[in-house]
Amino acid sequence: MKKILLFCFLGFLTFSVEAQTYTPSQSNLENRKWFADSRFGMFIHWGPFSIPGSGEWVMNERKVTVENYSRLEKFFNPIDFDAAKWVSMAKGAGMKYITLITRHHDGFSMWDTKYSDFNIMNSPYKKDIVKMMADECHKQGIKLYLYYSLLDWRREDYPHETGKTGQNTGRKGHGDYASYLQFMKNQLTELLTNYGEIGGIWFDGHWDQTAPEGSADRTSRIDWKYDEIYGLIHKLQPQCMIGNNHHHSPLPGEDFQMFEQDLPGENKSGLSFQEASAQVPLEACVTMNGSWGFNLTDNSYKSTPELVHILAKAAGLGANLLLNIGPMPNGEVQPEFISRLGQMGEWMKVYGESIYGTEAGYVKPQDWGCITKKGNKLFIHVFKAQPQIVLNNFPFKKIKKAYYLKDNSVVKATLKNGVLNIPIIGDINPNDEVIVLETGN
Repeated sequence: MKKILLFCFLGFLTFSVEAQTYTPSQSNLENRKWFADSRFGMFIHWGPFSIPGSGEWVMNERKVTVENYSRLEKFFNPIDFDAAKWVSMAKGAGMKYITLITRHHDGFSMWDTKYSDFNIMNSPYKKDIVKMMADECHKQGIKLYLYYSLLDWRREDYPHETGKTGQNTGRKGHGDYASYLQFMKNQLTELLTNYGEIGGIWFDGHWDQTAPEGSADRTSRIDWKYDEIYGLIHKLQPQCMIGNNHHHSPLPGEDFQMFEQDLPGENKSGLSFQEASAQVPLEACVTMNGSWGFNLTDNSYKSTPELVHILAKAAGLGANLLLNIGPMPNGEVQPEFISRLGQMGEWMKVYGESIYGTEAGYVKPQDWGCITKKGNKLFIHVFKAQPQIVLNNFPFKKIKKAYYLKDNSVVKATLKNGVLNIPIIGDINPNDEVIVLETGN
């Protein structure tokens, strides 16, 4: 009997260790490198929640019951949706990938799923949005990442009794996580089997089962069985990256770390107390106005210079920018989004070298701008006109060349006793001017 108990204990210990061990495949490592080099992607929040024009949390915030919310399915008919235009818009902005909402917290599935009746095929539109976007992304050479909510305000088997949100949707049953876990596995299998190569899965909703961000103990109230979920994903598509917007440091099995409405290390939103990982790529997801989903009354759009500064500062911190749009329910994209993306694309045509494939600068972003690095080149991003920029404790001994990236015109930078002086002469790009320093030791 003792031998049997010892064998069982060793078996459990082995399983526990294996659950905490993750060795990414070679294709996954290559995808991570591609992702980190890409630096710029588009986030798309869109679905039946767009119809009320009050953001993607309308079901929770207005305390809409499942019965009443289900009616939105009957008039979600995005007849003006054009996947080719959406993907071309992202590509024109200089973006390299798109992260598409496939199922948000309201439980609506934007694809032809066998595991929920609340899906796009039962709407008047009756077309598989995920397939249309996947086909167009593959056609235009844009990688597709898929957002998938762990949280569900609709299903009875989601452990809603212990959740922070979705408490007013009229559910009277008891959660059954084993059932809900199988449901998620079934849907993820569909997404990773029927739509070609997927760049990554972007999870959200873990925080529904934890104390608020900043609390001393944010242990989840349920065991999400991430070893099973992540193992399934990496088995189906080994290259597929996994990120989880849990506002923690990365967990075993995760391939990138995201920061919501924040740049790594800043925590201006109050959601990002976690430290930036040095082991996996980083991504900052940011809205263009104050909303993720379509909001009729939100006119607080960031200017193009503000958006370019966020992109440059993200790169200056070694992170990607995932910039959000929240299209209208008919499938049109608001002109405010279109114009800003177009202007960013024009800037990227000239200055993209200072963003793509770069590393973090040796100092964090400053009031004057930031620094990105590629090989022996430092890119000095100048956000506003000023007589000069002074860099103390400059880590290189020699400046071989200094010039404006836009036209290769010479900049008379001087380096003395570890202090670099860069004069700023003439008109600068109002979005972000870039000076290139070719360094040596």
